Formats: sequence, structure tokens, C-alpha cells
Amino acid sequence: MPRTHGGLWLDIVDWSNLLCAYYEARRGKRYNPEVLRFEEHLEENITNIQNHLIWHTWQPGPWREFWVYDPKSRLIQAPQFEDRVVHHALVDVVGPLFERKMVKDSCACRRDKGTHYAVTQVQRQLRIAKRNWDRVYVLQADISKYFPSISHDILLRILSRTIQDKDALWLCEQIIRLYRYSGCGIPVGALTSQLFANVYLDQLDHKIKDAWGVKHYVRYMDDFVILGKSKKELWELLTRVEKYLAKELQLELNPKTRIYPANNQMINFAGYRICATHMLPRKRNIKRARQQFRQMSQRFAHGEIGFDYVEPRVMSFLGYVKHCNAWKTTSSALTELRLSRNKQFC
Repeated sequence: MPRTHGGLWLDIVDWSNLLCAYYEARRGKRYNPEVLRFEEHLEENITNIQNHLIWHTWQPGPWREFWVYDPKSRLIQAPQFEDRVVHHALVDVVGPLFERKMVKDSCACRRDKGTHYAVTQVQRQLRIAKRNWDRVYVLQADISKYFPSISHDILLRILSRTIQDKDALWLCEQIIRLYRYSGCGIPVGALTSQLFANVYLDQLDHKIKDAWGVKHYVRYMDDFVILGKSKKELWELLTRVEKYLAKELQLELNPKTRIYPANNQMINFAGYRICATHMLPRKRNIKRARQQFRQMSQRFAHGEIGFDYVEPRVMSFLGYVKHCNAWKTTSSALTELRLSRNKQFC
């Protein structure tokens, strides 16, 4: 039987917990107008949130929607700042309960983990597999339309296996049910969505690792990699994964799911190309960086942007490539960046 936890509600609605949640929610957005308006009457606003939670009259406001197109088109639905405070207050209390149950090879949206941990895990497991097997094959898959496909009923049932507190479950349901799309879907852009999405696929993690005994498995949100010693073994495992996802979680794998030999090509995962001996940056990321550097050079020459705009973007690129073997690629990409003013602007 899974261990459940009660007595969470008082910790969630505690004033000091809500205050800490406010500080976490405003991180990196200190001078955002919405944050400044909230801070102007900080004690009053936090007390107002606390009262609405205690009396179960709290309702989340409408999401703020916008599209991002890099690397692919996605609709981002971000909660209002006041709601983000509530999300942080909830996750701060219930998040650790789920964290301690998760497998170590689930890498997304977890403390001390992330893309670099994920690619390092894949490379480490690839090296181990190559030492033990004559040939290594890769099953690489991701969930089709993952966030819009998450079933509200199934998610709440999964949450109730750990959260016994009926008030905490009420708050979870208030957040989840707001996103109404035939009883499915959670928004991309909310802190709670990151936790809920991880908890949802944690069921698959334990099925693969514990029930089926798969050793070489790494998941980054809805993308995962499994290493095997034969194609037959991985095809059989893929069939089991598809059946489990369809029956238990009402999910489907992306048609791009494939099985291929690791000896002949690199594993393209979490933004890097990985093999046992080294890692390289993803080609499309380098192409995008080159385009961005050319555009910034033109805008800088015409006086549209300054060093304060260019510097963080260059440092972000350098932070990305420093984790792989890309000295020549980096040097070549940086030649696209020419920061000189046109004469009329000098």
C-alpha cells in the first residue's frame, strides 16, 4: 500500500508559508507591474489569500495565454501572480512527499537535476551498457501531446494515493479542474503543472524500473530513453509500454518513437547529441544561435540594442555549449557576432 499523508492543510495555509511562496513567486520578476501592485499591499493580499483558502472560497483566475515558437509552437498558459503564490505554497508542502517516491532517473523539474543531469545519466548508462553488451540498442520515445492529454480523474486518483488531506486535495482539484478540455489537460506554464506532470508519469517510471526490471532508463518530462541489448527485447518492451500508457494513463506515444543501434548514431536527447565518449550540441541549436547572432549584429549596428541586450544571450549560449565538446563549433558560431556601430550612429 502506498503511504499517504494527512495534516497538510495547516502547513499550506500557514501565513509564513504563504509569505515564502510570495518570495519564490516573485523571483526574477521583482519589478514586474503585477508583482509591484501585489507588494504594495503585501500583508493585506497574503491575508486575503489565506482567508479564501481557509474558507474554501479561493478560485484561480483566468490564465494569461501567449504563444512561443522556439523550438516549436506551444501555447503557454501562465497563472496570474496571486495564483502563482498559491501554487508555490501548495508545491512547497506536497512536492517533497512525491519527490522522495520518484526514481532517480526522472530528471525534469526536480531540484539538483535537469537537462545536464539527464544527458550525463544517458551517457553514463550508455558506457555501462557498452561494457556489458556486444551491441547496444536505443528505444527513444516521447508522449504525444502530453500536457493536453493528462486525465484529470486519473491525476487526482494518483495524487490521492499520497495526499490524504481532503483540504489539500480540494486545492489540487481547484487548480486542475480550471483547465477544462473534456476532462483532460493541464496548462504549460504553471509550477503545479510541472509537479503534476512528473507525478503522472512517475507511474510509468516505477512500472519500467520496478515491475519490468529495466536498468538503463532515463526520462526528461515526456521524453525517455531505454537501452537494450537487442532490438527484439526493445520492441517487446515498447509494446508493453504502449499498452500500459493506453490502459492506465490514457496516453499515446508519438509516432516518431524509434529503435536504433547506439553504435551507428548518437542519441539526440535533452538538447545534446550523446555517445559514450563525448557529447555534441544539437545541430538546430547551433543553427538557431548563428541566426540570433547575425540578427543581433545587425540590430546593434543600427543602434536598436546595446551590450546589456547582447551579453545575457551570449552567456546563455556559452552556458549551453560548455557542457559538451564544442570548442570549434562555438568559435565558428561566435564569428557571426560583430558588434560595431554604423558610422551615422557613432
